[in-house]
Amino acid sequence: MADTNQLSRRERQIMDIVYTHRAVTAGDVLAAMGEGLSRTTVRTQLRILEEKGYLRHEQVGREYVYRPTKRRAAVGRSAMKRVVDTFFEGSLGQAVGNYLSDPKATLTPDEIERLSQLIERARTNGETK
Repeated sequence: MADTNQLSRRERQIMDIVYTHRAVTAGDVLAAMGEGLSRTTVRTQLRILEEKGYLRHEQVGREYVYRPTKRRAAVGRSAMKRVVDTFFEGSLGQAVGNYLSDPKATLTPDEIERLSQLIERARTNGETK
């Protein structure tokens, strides 16, 4: 059975627009997507995202203004966990190793340092358990 809280590709696109602009109307989303979508389709997608708990709205004049209910990082962690569970048997090590083994994968020196710090923290926490 599919996870009804999981985001479709289109829903992820809309959430990216919402996170970028912090508050949007259906017209804002329609303009930003630049695809041959109808206003009705966009409104339906916004309503579904609201039902899933990702958005809330308030009426301003004649329009609904939508805002995220969850921080982008929290939604990202949840999505990442689903990917790791689905494609890498729940192993973050396998997922990261797979990504880093791709010759096209690039990390900045700052990203490498940040990952090193996180790995060291995980190693230290693992030794104290």
